[in-house]
Amino acid sequence: MAYVNSTRVAQKGLLDRLADLKDRVLAAIQARRLYAQTVAELNALSDRELADLGISRLGIVEVAREAAFGK
Repeated sequence: MAYVNSTRVAQKGLLDRLADLKDRVLAAIQARRLYAQTVAELNALSDRELADLGISRLGIVEVAREAAFGK
């Protein structure tokens, strides 16, 4: 015996997809700003202050990337 189940999924309209795209673009811009701000602030610290935080000067980019974009 065969069993068929059909469910209709409401598809998003063009305006909903454009709103989602806008939200993703704004989130990407915000993440990029956070990344740039984090790099600038960490670069402004002395080597001693970075060492106190457990960050080497070479690790600034990685720390900023994790802060802005996650792992």
